[in-house]
Amino acid sequence: MTLPIDPGAITGEDIGEKRATLAMDHEEAVDHVRTVFEDAGFGFPAEFAPSELLNEKIDADRDPYYFLGACNPAMADRALDASDGRIGGLFPCGVVVRQTEPGTQEVYHVSIMRIARIVGMAPDDEAWTDIVAETGEMVDEAFAALEAE
Repeated sequence: MTLPIDPGAITGEDIGEKRATLAMDHEEAVDHVRTVFEDAGFGFPAEFAPSELLNEKIDADRDPYYFLGACNPAMADRALDASDGRIGGLFPCGVVVRQTEPGTQEVYHVSIMRIARIVGMAPDDEAWTDIVAETGEMVDEAFAALEAE
């Protein structure tokens, strides 16, 4: 299958990639990330531990890995309207907390708003640019707080 875009040409900045490292145990890190993102304006309608599911179902022996599905309802409403409903296929915004070694957690996020524009699910117009900028500011606020730790 030929892809309509060159994945090698897409940078972390293009997709709003963010990373932070936390020196704390996994459960503490999940709670901390949840609090920091709530302070930045997000709620969490969905969250689960893929590592627990995979370890249980297929004996995957995965290190702790947790998915926080972040959402800001006002922003989600605007994004649904601006994308003719298609952005919902990428909801919620994912924030991952994964243990890279005991006592060290990586927090990882990519912008579904940026990705939706790149793959043609959202328009490349001023309204979407504003949504990307505003959600980016919220995520930047959360990651600045994480990095200040």
